[in-house]
Order: sequence, then C-alpha cells, then structure tokens
Amino acid sequence: MGLTKTVLSQRDEWRGVENLCIKCGKFHASQDHWQFMESMPSDPLDMISDLTKMGVYKPQTFDIADALSSAELRKELFLKMAGKGSPKREKLILELAKQAGGLDNAFSAAFGPKAGQFFGDAIRNGEVSRRKFLQNVAIGAALVTLVNACGNGGGDTAVDPDAPPVDVSGLEKTDLKVGFIPITCATPIIMSEPLGFYEKYGLNTQVVKMPSWGAVRDSAIAGELDAYHMLAPMPIAMTLGLGSATFGVKLASIENINGQAITIAEKHRGNVNGPADFRGFVLGVPFPYSMHNLLLRYYLATGGINPDTDVTIRPVPPPDSIAQLVAGDIDGFLMPDPFNQRAVFEGAGFIYKLTKDIWDGHPCCAFAASDTWISDNPNTFRALNKAIIEATDYARVQENRVQIAEAISGRAFLNQPVEVVEAVLTGNFEDGLGNTFNIPDRIDFDPYPWQSFANWITSQLVRWDISGDGKAAELVADGNYDQIGQDVFLTDLARELAEELGQTPPDDIYRNETLAFDEFDPQNPEEYIQAQIDEYGF
Repeated sequence: MGLTKTVLSQRDEWRGVENLCIKCGKFHASQDHWQFMESMPSDPLDMISDLTKMGVYKPQTFDIADALSSAELRKELFLKMAGKGSPKREKLILELAKQAGGLDNAFSAAFGPKAGQFFGDAIRNGEVSRRKFLQNVAIGAALVTLVNACGNGGGDTAVDPDAPPVDVSGLEKTDLKVGFIPITCATPIIMSEPLGFYEKYGLNTQVVKMPSWGAVRDSAIAGELDAYHMLAPMPIAMTLGLGSATFGVKLASIENINGQAITIAEKHRGNVNGPADFRGFVLGVPFPYSMHNLLLRYYLATGGINPDTDVTIRPVPPPDSIAQLVAGDIDGFLMPDPFNQRAVFEGAGFIYKLTKDIWDGHPCCAFAASDTWISDNPNTFRALNKAIIEATDYARVQENRVQIAEAISGRAFLNQPVEVVEAVLTGNFEDGLGNTFNIPDRIDFDPYPWQSFANWITSQLVRWDISGDGKAAELVADGNYDQIGQDVFLTDLARELAEELGQTPPDDIYRNETLAFDEFDPQNPEEYIQAQIDEYGF
C-alpha cells in the first residue's frame, strides 16, 4: 500500500488532507481511498493496460516513453502472484509466465540483481535506472488492488468433481446475466460464479454488480437482466404495482435469513438505549420496499416512535451508507452487511442491534425473475434456481464460510476487506463498543420461501402504506393475502428442487412467526395489523 498516495497523485490529481486513512495508514480521507479503489479496473490485465496507457508516472523530467510496456509489467506481476494459488490465479500465473518467457526471465525482469530495490526510491541515489523506477511504481499501483482484483476465484470450486454430471440438455439459454447488489445477502448468487455452481448446471452466468435497488428494479422492467437479486418485498411490490409500474416478478428462493443490523453513528455512542432514543434521527434504509424499512418501522413503533413523523427514513444505496454516516448526513441505518461491520472497521459507528434480535429467522433477500422470462426459459430457470438453492445450502454450513468469504470479498463482487466479510459470515465480530461476539447465525442461509413471510410483508405494506396512495390496502380488501403470496412466492417449486438435491425442505407452507414483540399468525394478518395499531397508535 506504500505507493497508494503516489498513484493517487498521478491518476486523481491527489490533494492530501490531514486525515489518517484507516485502510492504508497514509494521510488522506479513508473515503477517498475507497473511491480510488472502486475506480481501479477489476481485472489485473486491464489494470496493467490502463496504467501503461497512462504512462504510469511522470515525476519531473521522466518521459511517458520511458513507461513500462504491458508485457514487462506482466512479467514482474507474475512473481508477486506466485504462491497465492487458486484455480483462477494459477491460470493467470501460467498465462503471465508464458508471456514472460519463463520463470527465470520473469524473475530477472522483476527483481534484477538487487531485490531490495523493488519498492525503493533508490533512483534518487542513482542506484537504479529511471526505467526501473517507473516499473516499480507501475507494479505498486497494480499490487494496490492485487488481492481484490485477483482474489475473485476465492479458492477451489465447491462443487464435488466426482459427483455424477448433471443433465444440462434442453436449456433454452446458457449465457445469463444476474444482477446483484454487493452485500452479503447476495452470497449464494455471487458465490455460485467463482465456486462453480452455475457451471455445474450448464450455465455461463455473469453476476452483474448494480449500484442500487432502484437500478435493479428498472433493469428488470427494461429486460436488461435475466434474473435478479432482490429484496424479499420487491417482487410483491412490483407485481402489485406499488412504487412502480405493475410488473410481474416471481420470488424463486430466499437468499438469506437474518444478516442485517441497526448501526448508529459514533457521535451517538452512549445515547441510544431503546427505540424512543431515535426521535429526531435521520435513518437510512436501502430501499422503501425492503425488509430493512419494514423491520425498522416495526421496531421504532414499539418505542412510541412514529416512523413517518418522529424520524426521517430515507433510501440510501448500501455502498453509500458509510460515507453518509461519516459525513453526518444520517444518524444511523438499518442496512445489510457487510456495511454494518464495515462501519465498525472504519470507526464510523457501532452495531446497536442485529435484526436477528428483532425477528430471528426473518427473510431478507431473494432470487427472482420476471414472469415473462420464466415463461420463455422454463428449463433454464429451473437450472438457475437449482444452482442457487444448492449454493444456499452450501453456505448454510459454518465450515464453508471462510472459503466463501474469500470467494466473494474480491473487487468484482463485494470489494470489501476479507476480514470484514468473514466476521459477518462466521459471526465472530466486534460491535464497535468494545464487545466481541460469537453468533454463528448472525446471517444464515435457507432457500425456503415460506408463505408466512409473504403474508407478513404484505401486512406491513398495508400498515405503513409505503406507496402513500392506499393501494396496498385496496388490493387486500377482500382478504386475499394468501392469493398474493402464492402468486409471487414459488414455494412449491423451491421444495421440489430442494428435494431433487437431496435436501429436506418443510412440507408446510405457512407457520406462525415469532417476532420480538408479538407473534404473527399468517391466517389472520388483518387482526395482526389492528392489534399493532391498537397497542402503539400507528
């Protein structure tokens, strides 16, 4: 990381500010470092090409013509990558070695006679050539993001190579794009690419990072994606036309249960002990039609806080949440991880409450696809859903989560420090208040889409009138909660696919849900809403 500021000077016209960057220890804002890392190319070869075209670095009289050629930088990068093995890394290493003309040539090109000068400024003393110095700068720039850029493979595939091959005949489409938001809730969707679950089912699936949930919704409606990572309430809201044009979407399987938290800005340390203490706060949630919004409202109401008048709740894309917390634009948020843990990592805030403590086993995110796409690609949809259900089951096993954390932390996916993602997935974490916890199901993975989830979500859309037009209440005026849920949540198909995989999904589709302050009977959602209003006033 020692050359980060140098590279920033050339690439972003860096102007240092007197803040110690938590990430690299240099004096600039941590957020600027994060934004710089986001701007770097995701593939190391692209990064090399980018740096080469830029001339890499031109201090004083150094000419761009002296800048390192792409082939030479590949030779040097080769040596620094050796020994970090994973299938994808090894493949890249072999390619780099071939281009370098063998290991000996790569070694000589990388280190020369004085290996200690690899990252040195010995040029100032006339000990190395200008060209060698330029090489070192370019290598440092590439290595700034080497772990993230080259870490997308995340280790060996999770698919058993000795398992009988899957029949992949009859697929209508094999080249797919699945949109995702870079959060740990998307773990099964993301990990299925590097760990081989999509490939097992004959699918060449590209997971596409999206900037916000609004972008996911709009891309879905525009037909720009084949399938999507969605918040569990989104397929219901979109199918009913709440907050957008009516657009039929099916929730095929649940991605994660639990896995969220309420995080409060560091400045409020010691002043928040219950929901009543949130009065006057500005709070972020990732999207209006999210479990985050519904759970936050549920929790605040129990302390006499009207979510519509006593606080301000506003949408904040998860990747922007830390910056807004640091800037003071929001006082806290109920967000998906890893951003709660990242706030602790950055010293920006503390984890106040896990959503597991509000509703243990609550759904959060889901795998979804449009009615039209499913109709046009029924076999492909089954194969895609089956791959994700198998990956979800793999993610449920605690022993697999360190491997998964490595697989999804890289820049192409979550772009987070692996220790942050590992803390979330394993449940071994610090809360920012000096406490260390071991909560293995802080986030958990269960693909079964209970119909009781759908009924609770719909009940809260009615209770809070998120769309602001009373439409949700009108749509369930005849008590058709079950009809809405069974039209959107593909519970029977999820059970069928799970059984084909040798799993043991539930036989029932409804169950009573136990929350922190009440119990939800899915057969009586209207009574549940009225009981909440009677007790809390809203």
